[in-house]
Amino acid sequence: MQRDGVDRAGDMAVFVAVAEAGSLSAAARRLGLTPSAVSRVVARIEARLGVQLLVRTTRTLRLTQEGETYGRAARRILADLDETETALSDRGSPRGRVRVSAATAHGRLVIVPLLGAFVAEHPGIVVEIDLSDEIADVLGGRADIGIRFGPLADSPLTARRLGETGRTVVAAPAYLARAGTPRRPADLAGHNCLDFTFRRSEPGWPFREDGRDFVLPVHGTIAANNGETLVQLALGGVGITRVGTFHIADDLAAGRLVPLLEPFNPQDREAIHAVFVGGVGLPARVRVLVDFLAARMRGG
Repeated sequence: MQRDGVDRAGDMAVFVAVAEAGSLSAAARRLGLTPSAVSRVVARIEARLGVQLLVRTTRTLRLTQEGETYGRAARRILADLDETETALSDRGSPRGRVRVSAATAHGRLVIVPLLGAFVAEHPGIVVEIDLSDEIADVLGGRADIGIRFGPLADSPLTARRLGETGRTVVAAPAYLARAGTPRRPADLAGHNCLDFTFRRSEPGWPFREDGRDFVLPVHGTIAANNGETLVQLALGGVGITRVGTFHIADDLAAGRLVPLLEPFNPQDREAIHAVFVGGVGLPARVRVLVDFLAARMRGG
C-alpha cells in the first residue's frame, strides 16, 4: 500500500476515523494520536490529491463532496484489506463486520430471528443490524447489505432476490364505523390516510382499476418512518394505512384490522431483495450472509 514512502492505508484509516467521529480531536482520541498529528494526515491527503476533503470551522467539521467520495472508497478498501489478511491467516474462513439495514418490522420479525443461527455458523463475522424504514445508502458505504421491498430503482448495486411479501390497505372497524368504508380508490380522498415519511420509488399507493395501473397520492394527519407505528395508529382507529402483511397477519385474523380495496390491489405481492456492492471484489463476509438469508427466507 505504500508509494513514495506514503502509507496510504494508514492515511485512509485516519481519514475514516475523522469522518465517523465528526471532529479531529475525537478521531485523535480514538486512534491514540494528537489532534495536530491527525490534522497533518488530512492535510497530506488533500495536498496529494489536490482537493479539499474537509470544511473546518471552530465549531463544526463536514466533508466536501470529494471528501464523501474519498471516504466511501477508503472504507471499502480498508474492509477488503482487512478481510484479505484475516482470511489468509485463518485458512479462508470469512471474518469481519457486516452492516445490515432492514425495515423496522420486517427486520424484527424476520431478519433478526435468523441471525443467531448465522453467527453460530460463522463465528468470525460480526453482524451490525440497523432497523429503520428509511433507506440506507449502501452505495455510499452506510451499510453493506440493504433489504429492499418492491420495485428497485436503477443503480450500480447488485440485487439478490430473497423472497416476497404482501402489502395491504387496512383500517380498524372503529374507524370504518365512524368514517365509512372506501369502496373505490378515489374514495380515499375523503379519508385520513396514514403513510410513510420517507421517499419511495412510487410516491403514493398503487392500485389497478378498469385494467389500468396507477399510483394514487394520499393525504392524512400523521406520517411515520416505520410500519409498526402506522399499524399502531390504525389499530387505534386513527385512519387507514397500507403496510406489509407480514406484521398484521394476527390483527387481520382476529378482526382488529380489516383489509380494504383488495379487488384494486395490483401489487398484492412485493419482491424482497438484498442489495449490495457486487463484483469480483465482493467480500466473503457479505456473500455468505446474503446466501444464508436467501436460503432461509420463505416469502418474508
